[in-house]
Amino acid sequence: MFFFSFFWSFFHSALAPTFQIDSIWPPYGLHNLIFNVMELPLVNTLILLLSGATITWAHHSVVKGYFLETLYAFTYTVILAISFIIFQAFEYHEALFTIADGIYGATFFVATGFHGLHVIVGSIFLITTIIRIVNLEMDQNKNVHFEVAAWYWHFVDVVWLFLYIFVYVWGTDSKEVFSTLEFMDLVDFYFFKILTATIHTIALPLV
Repeated sequence: MFFFSFFWSFFHSALAPTFQIDSIWPPYGLHNLIFNVMELPLVNTLILLLSGATITWAHHSVVKGYFLETLYAFTYTVILAISFIIFQAFEYHEALFTIADGIYGATFFVATGFHGLHVIVGSIFLITTIIRIVNLEMDQNKNVHFEVAAWYWHFVDVVWLFLYIFVYVWGTDSKEVFSTLEFMDLVDFYFFKILTATIHTIALPLV
């Protein structure tokens, strides 16, 4: 629900930018300061996609009872996770805008920062899983801890894909979009059409 609210806030601001930011997204003054999506953001995306592959490899190794392969796969996943965190911190350090730079800075840093927090939690989860594997506390028949960690990590991957596609790529393309009035008129128009069709569908059989 947290990420749903973050995306809701982002799309609300990007699809219907108000006159306070000149009805354009990203706001004037920021479109030249935002990140090149083909550089560090793309590297982080590839890192997380690769980590999704390594944790899937770990899952198949656990099911088959391959101890060393499981350990290697989890270790690679943790290394990739830590690399992502380091690159994300570097991205924040090099950013030419801050969380205080209006609605764009606020939505960008809150959404990506909260995802980064999930990556940190997931990394801790993965490390504890490695410790349990080394201590022989997990096998193909006793791996609930692993299953939870793996699904959590896939969730982190999927959320980042949405962040990269919408916040980084689509959301940083400087373009004129609907003004607030035009957007609300469009919503009212389609809402009225849907409401009219619904009433007509319900009432017609009663006539």
